[in-house]
Amino acid sequence: MQTTRYPARSPAVQSVTLSDIAGPKPLAPLYQRPGILVTQDWFIVGGRRFPVGELHHLHTARGPAHQLTVRSVTVTAIVLAAIGITLGMTTELNHLSAQTYLALTAVAFVPFLVATIGHRLRPRAYELWGQFRGMTVLLFSSDEQRQYGQVTRALLRAQEAHRLGGLGEPLVSTNIWHMAE
Repeated sequence: MQTTRYPARSPAVQSVTLSDIAGPKPLAPLYQRPGILVTQDWFIVGGRRFPVGELHHLHTARGPAHQLTVRSVTVTAIVLAAIGITLGMTTELNHLSAQTYLALTAVAFVPFLVATIGHRLRPRAYELWGQFRGMTVLLFSSDEQRQYGQVTRALLRAQEAHRLGGLGEPLVSTNIWHMAE
């Protein structure tokens, strides 16, 4: 049996050498949040890694509506249709009061109200699809429009940098209007 011995104290602090300072500095990520990283070479999201150079034909789509919203609108519309049909078969519509017509009209807007509230509480996701090694895959999905836009723009900048053969700095930090002194 082989064992490894660790020192009781931490190793001595090493001083910084000239080669450490003069070496190329690591490139700043184009986008970085928990679970999402976009660099010039990699697109990492949800534990999956995609080389930027192997991503092609990127396109945007919207995800499906939330199932609870779809079901509640469907059930509400069916119940209201059943009430209307039952009312029409059991009574003559000419003998209904104005308040009944007003109530039926107000109730007819319930599915639209349910759909609007459901869309606000659970919006459809923004999806980024692309081809990776010959297959169309879902690369990224978010229900926050701002985050989706930032990730998409960062990935497009990374692809542009990859096509140009790499950049020393991100495009945002390059000052093309530098005044000569």
